[in-house]
Amino acid sequence: MEIREVFARNLRRRRQVAGLSQEELAHRADIDRTYVSALERSVYAATIDVVDKLAGVLGVDASDLLKRPATPDKRKR
Repeated sequence: MEIREVFARNLRRRRQVAGLSQEELAHRADIDRTYVSALERSVYAATIDVVDKLAGVLGVDASDLLKRPATPDKRKR
């Protein structure tokens, strides 16, 4: 999975958990709602500044929005 897709999934999930619409998240982060929509669809790659703004609004570290899903370690049984 590409990092843009990872970010998109994490952003959407965190936004929904926070109970925010795309419009409200965009307003609080001072970015356009259509940009939030495009980010959640992996249309655009966010700048590090935008990742930081969105993370701040969502109350998470920027790195949390970029974390890949955990994969089971096949060596552990």
